[in-house]
Amino acid sequence: MLREERFNQADRVIKIGFWINAVLMLFKLAAGHWGRSEAVFADGVESACDFIALLATLVALRISRQPSDSRHPYGHGRAESIAAILVALVILLTGLWIFSTALHTLLDQTYPHPQGIAVAAALMTILIKSWLYRYSVGVGRQLGSPAVLAVAGDHRKDALTSIATLVGVTAAFAGWGWMDPLAAGLTSFFIIKIGYDTFRTAAQDLMDTTLPEEITRDMIGVAEQVTGVEHVHELKGRRSGQYLIIDLKLEMDPQMTVKQSHDIATAVKKAIFAKFPEVGDVMIHVNPHEEEHEDLARL
Repeated sequence: MLREERFNQADRVIKIGFWINAVLMLFKLAAGHWGRSEAVFADGVESACDFIALLATLVALRISRQPSDSRHPYGHGRAESIAAILVALVILLTGLWIFSTALHTLLDQTYPHPQGIAVAAALMTILIKSWLYRYSVGVGRQLGSPAVLAVAGDHRKDALTSIATLVGVTAAFAGWGWMDPLAAGLTSFFIIKIGYDTFRTAAQDLMDTTLPEEITRDMIGVAEQVTGVEHVHELKGRRSGQYLIIDLKLEMDPQMTVKQSHDIATAVKKAIFAKFPEVGDVMIHVNPHEEEHEDLARL
């Protein structure tokens, strides 16, 4: 997949979620207000927070799709991870706000008496957000995009919220008013968990956490299959937005010419590119095989 196509796909996912979320936000706020449901209105406020987070993600994608330049030699991909952290913070704060509101309602025993439109709003949100989650997470995993995966997590959070909202508002509609704030309070724990997971993943990318073991193992296998590579001495990688940047140390015959070792390193790079479309660059260092050598580093 070409670089421009990757970013176009990510941009399309975010924009679809952005506009659908805008319509749902207005509908839920209206349904919660006139339908007298605290849970549905809270769901609408949550969608308003999501609206801001999606806008931040759109801006981050526009930044991250810019190619590398003299000031950013590794590209602008980290903008996606920064956006993912902003989305995670919105999710966490939303969860805490919903919990606080529901707790006050339960303690004050000022239970609402929802109308049918509130039930319809919750049901519609479940159906739409479940579809948006499946669509977004599929594209996000295909692209390896932190921003798209964070938005997918946000859609999933909305679907979970609305399931509990539907149960609570339906029970309150039937006469058990305390079920509406209780459902909102229980849902807040799911929201906080999703926010935490999203934050942790994005923070790990910014902290250059090591790649998953299976990816490292597969890359080493691809490199060692190239003729002339005696052994992979070390492989390190870090994520930059939708791409991985790999540092690779190869052991080769010390009697090779610079031209021969360069050609083999190029072949290794091409092989990794062919097998791993999410790899953006591979930086290769050559060591003499079966000779003592010191790895100089200050990290």
